[in-house]
Amino acid sequence: MAKVVWSAGIDHVSGVLCKSGKKGQHSCEKMLLATHRVAATESKDCNRLYLRRKVERTTPLSNREVAVRARFTAVRDMVATRAADLSKQLADQQAFMAQKDLAGGKKTLKAWYWSVCGAEYDQQHG
Repeated sequence: MAKVVWSAGIDHVSGVLCKSGKKGQHSCEKMLLATHRVAATESKDCNRLYLRRKVERTTPLSNREVAVRARFTAVRDMVATRAADLSKQLADQQAFMAQKDLAGGKKTLKAWYWSVCGAEYDQQHG
């Protein structure tokens, strides 16, 4: 989503301003992306605009891509189910807090859920 900061003029714009959509949806012919960042140089502002034509995939999905998509969908569903399970929330929060400040620990509860559920999926599916 695009973000615009208003003042007397426009200070900066950041994000997708126009997205090329899927077939049958109203969208732009080209994607318009604006970026803004505060650069560690003499100039404090860095604004860029990118135009990208809509790209149609020409090759079929590989078996690996299908497997990766299936894993993502399954882990996403596992994360949602586990996060909503009241019987596991307290234990999950305690386990998350115990590992959060360790080297390699997940810094957010959502990242921890993805890590745990991803490992569980990988163990089940070898």
